[in-house]
Amino acid sequence: MLDTDRVRASTASEINARIDTATDASIRHYAKTTIGAISHRIEELDKEWDLERTLATNAASLALGGLVLSVLHDRRWLVVPTLVMSFLLQHALQGWCPPVPLLRLLGVRTRREIERERYALKAMRGDFAGVLPTSRPDIVLNAVMR
Repeated sequence: MLDTDRVRASTASEINARIDTATDASIRHYAKTTIGAISHRIEELDKEWDLERTLATNAASLALGGLVLSVLHDRRWLVVPTLVMSFLLQHALQGWCPPVPLLRLLGVRTRREIERERYALKAMRGDFAGVLPTSRPDIVLNAVMR
């Protein structure tokens, strides 16, 4: 897996701040709910697509589409998979490519950002009781919330 800090480093600070604020708001919201609601939210987080998965799926779809169009219509459609694969290579090497700012603007989070919310909710639910040095979830939440 790529180091997701490279994605955050190449994302505008105001977009990172907006994503972090939304994550913090979600954690605060679920701190006031039931264990059942927290468990449901954790299940939703298990299904949330991170930036890497979203980028890979979109790249594969566009590349395959361009390849099919080149076979069925015109070889010039091969420019699409060529561009898409070069963007994917650029992302693998640098942690950035042209679709990343758009996906981040749409609120697509990195795996680490999703995990931060998941672990805060698990701490609230009591999953780490007996493992953490404290039984006070507020201390754990303060550490996770920054």
